[in-house]
Amino acid sequence: MKKYGLIILIQLIAATSMASDPIKELIRTAGDATTFPKDNLLVVFDSTLTDVQESGLTYVTNHVLYKVLTTDGAKDLSVLIFGYDPQSAFVEIQKATVYKNNGEVINLDLNSVMDYPAPARAIYWGAREKMIGIGRLEPGDALEVVMFRKGFTYALLQQDDDERYIPPMRGHFYDIVEFFSENPVNLKVYRVMVPKEKKLQFEFYNGEVQVSGWLQGEKFVYTFSKTDMRPLKRESRMVALSDVAPKLLLSTSPDWFAKSTWFFGVNEDFKSFEFTPEIKKKVDEILKNAKTEIDSISLLTHWCADEIRYSGISMGEGEGFTLHTGDMTFTDRCGVCKDKAGMLITMLRAAGFESYPAMTMAGSRIDYIPADQFNHCVTVVKRKNGTYQLLDPTWVPFLRELWSSAEQQQQYLMGVPEGADLGTTPLSSPENHYIRVTSNSELMANGTLKGTLTITAEGQSDGSVRGYFKNSNKTQWDRNIEHEFQRIHPRATITSLDYGDPMDYLSGPVSIVIGFEIPDYAMVSGSRLFFKPLMASQLFRSAQSHLYFDTDLDAREFAFRDRCSREVEVNEAIHIPSLSKAVRIPAAANHQGNVASIAGGYSLNGETLDFSEKISLGKRIYDAGEWPQFKAVVEAQNRFAEEMVVVELKSE
Repeated sequence: MKKYGLIILIQLIAATSMASDPIKELIRTAGDATTFPKDNLLVVFDSTLTDVQESGLTYVTNHVLYKVLTTDGAKDLSVLIFGYDPQSAFVEIQKATVYKNNGEVINLDLNSVMDYPAPARAIYWGAREKMIGIGRLEPGDALEVVMFRKGFTYALLQQDDDERYIPPMRGHFYDIVEFFSENPVNLKVYRVMVPKEKKLQFEFYNGEVQVSGWLQGEKFVYTFSKTDMRPLKRESRMVALSDVAPKLLLSTSPDWFAKSTWFFGVNEDFKSFEFTPEIKKKVDEILKNAKTEIDSISLLTHWCADEIRYSGISMGEGEGFTLHTGDMTFTDRCGVCKDKAGMLITMLRAAGFESYPAMTMAGSRIDYIPADQFNHCVTVVKRKNGTYQLLDPTWVPFLRELWSSAEQQQQYLMGVPEGADLGTTPLSSPENHYIRVTSNSELMANGTLKGTLTITAEGQSDGSVRGYFKNSNKTQWDRNIEHEFQRIHPRATITSLDYGDPMDYLSGPVSIVIGFEIPDYAMVSGSRLFFKPLMASQLFRSAQSHLYFDTDLDAREFAFRDRCSREVEVNEAIHIPSLSKAVRIPAAANHQGNVASIAGGYSLNGETLDFSEKISLGKRIYDAGEWPQFKAVVEAQNRFAEEMVVVELKSE
């Protein structure tokens, strides 16, 4: 069984060559650095055979042949590492053979394979790695590797023998197969053997693949192959590669409703959300001043967000799709997303709410074939009106939202008793994430600018502005604000600063009042002043992630993403004593689109120069065709930051 992958490839490549050694012949004819001048490594072939058992247990054999194109490619292949979770998967390197350019063949000693704890940060679940040193390679050399694995990629309940490798949804199989690579691939083959009674759904996304299927004994065999795969050209800030590159999804699960009811049942059976007297006491304490339904939901969500540290420790059985019990998390005050979500569900139930877990995929799209395309766990609560509301205690620490709008346009699946279909989180209006800055200042004849500035923000923008405080020690708070001004002008000083208690984020949106003075802010030449208004210079730029986009791209091939939808509004009134006239004022900007817009410019009223700018960005994920709108907004805002105002003073 373990040798099927090797046999398949030998059959395939032997059919293309009459050479006595088809591997050597494939290496010889695969191409070299002149064929692939921009690449360091070539994958001559990549073959996977997946043999699915009735229980859902899978035996997977992967057979790969690499060819070194450059010295950098040789460095990349000097060591091979395979990660796995021993609770749910078994991995074995069965063959590692080096084919030297001079004809020498070296079979590496598999006794030298090392098995060690994988490096970990924040999540300590006992993951391991197997590593084999390949040694020094040269351009033209090749490496053949055969790796065998049984099991799945998520841990559930620890069992004995092969039971531990049976997937959580027993009897079912799924796989997500990437038909893309950082290196060119001449041939990729994926073959899956499924008991003929199992109904396998599959779909190939973002491209085409050759497909065949036939009955072989008691199993149906499906083969998917693709030739001449080349690395996809990336664009800055594009969506996840898996959203746009060729991939294959397969699943025997009938639909998302089946996955939803299973997810509900497995956690109820494990008693993940039973609350103890200690938890009930804490819930009553948290809710002692709650007046409404949403008060209670908000207070419990933010307690779980702020008081449960993100740190995943191994707790034995209960990993993967089974959420740790509320009692475990309450005692340890730490956990990963599923533990924080489970803690909130437990507390909501203790408060009398109906609440359940949900799965989502942070960072990329979930497509409709019910393969487990999830990497994040959240909470849903049933409101009195019968609707479900999403909550995310992992992504909202010290954030005024209950569900992070950095997760808008994201698919999710609720684990509810009646079952649910795949859903998508809605857009969040830009007005929910405003940042507003108002400045009143005076520009002296000697070029000194002094005044007062007020900044307020809400939603995700509130979290960004509050980052000047929450991400550093209290002793640095004032300096952080001063550094932001000194980013605009090195001689800027803060003359007064009022921000209240920035950690009290539930009382209202963040508000900071800043007094400032900047000597030599304007360049003085005779009776003329040359300067850029402070608000046009993109103060508090870090709260405006759209300003970090590279606008050199005229067009995009792929969808792209920002941090969140947002609205930016700035108003600045600069009083200039003895102002005679404006010599140069930059042109106004007015670009109105359905997803991105900007309106801004200058006006002169007596001795006061007013600058205003209002920006609206309506989405987190944008289609490629919406790039011209987005680009126009960023370019206009950058133009205001670059162009000087020139005014002339009255003669004395």
